[in-house]
Amino acid sequence: MSVDLDGKIAIVTGAGAGLGRAEAVALARAGARVVLNDLSGAADKAAEEIRGFGGEAVIAAGDVSERGTADAMLAAAVDGFGGLDIVVNNAGITRDKMLFNMSDEEFDLVVRVHLRGHFLLTRNAAAHWRSVAKSTGAPVDAAVVNTSSEAFLSGPPGQANYGAAKAGITALTMSTARSMGRSGVRANAICPRAATAMTEGVLSGDSYGPEHVAPLVTYLASPAAAAITGQVFVVYGGMIAVLAPPTVAERFDNAAWDLDSLDKQVGGWFADRDPAAGFSADSIMQLKLKEQ
Repeated sequence: MSVDLDGKIAIVTGAGAGLGRAEAVALARAGARVVLNDLSGAADKAAEEIRGFGGEAVIAAGDVSERGTADAMLAAAVDGFGGLDIVVNNAGITRDKMLFNMSDEEFDLVVRVHLRGHFLLTRNAAAHWRSVAKSTGAPVDAAVVNTSSEAFLSGPPGQANYGAAKAGITALTMSTARSMGRSGVRANAICPRAATAMTEGVLSGDSYGPEHVAPLVTYLASPAAAAITGQVFVVYGGMIAVLAPPTVAERFDNAAWDLDSLDKQVGGWFADRDPAAGFSADSIMQLKLKEQ
C-alpha cells in the first residue's frame, strides 16, 4: 500500500519545535495538510517552513489540556481542510522533582498536559471518525500516533508525574486501538529518544535528532501501516524496537493462602532476586538490543 499522504489531513500537537515540528514537517512533505498546535506564536516558524516548500498548514494555538483547544483543532481540520485522517499527540512538559518534594501543582500540571491533552484530542477525533463511519457505512482510514516514553516502564526517580502520565498514555493508546478498530482507526504509541528542549542535558548528539523519529510517525500515519495497531515502539537514530506486551514472570497457586505459605512461595521466589532489577532504567533503556 501507499506510504504517501497525498490528500490526508493531520493534526500535530506541540508542533512549534523539537519532535512536533519534525513530525509536522515530515507529514507535510509526504503530502498531508497539517493543523499545527502549540502555544500562541510558537508554531509560526513551523508553518512558514511548511508553506515554504509548498505544503499547507494552519495553526490552532492553545493549551492542549483545555477542551476549547481540542475543539478548535478538530474544527480547523474538519471545517477548514474538509476532514481528518491523522492525529499526532506530541505536546508535553516536564516538572521534575523527587516524589517527596513534588507539589500537587507539579504533579497535576504534567499529567494534565500529557495525559488529558492526549485524551481530549483523541476523544474528539474518535467521535468524529465514528460518526463518519456510521454515516457512510464503511470504516474510515485513520491513524492516531501518541507519544509515550520509556519512563512508563522505568519510573525515573525524579519524574513520578511524567512516568505516570506516560503510563496513562500507553493505556489510552491500547484502549483507543481496541475501541476504534471497527471504525477503521488504528492507534500506536512511540517512545522516542530525541534531543529536544525537554531532554536537554540528558540526550545529545546527531543520533538523537528529532528528524530520526519523524519517518516512523509518518509511516504509521500512512495507508501502508493499515495493519499495525495497538503497538508501542521505541525509536531513535537508526533503531526501532517493538515492545512486547508484559509477561508473567512467575505464578503461584494455592486454594487457601495463609501468611506462612505466602512467605514460603512468594517470599522464597524473591529471596535471591532484586525486585527492582527488571525495571531498572539501564535495563529498560538497553532493551536487550544491540546498539546500531
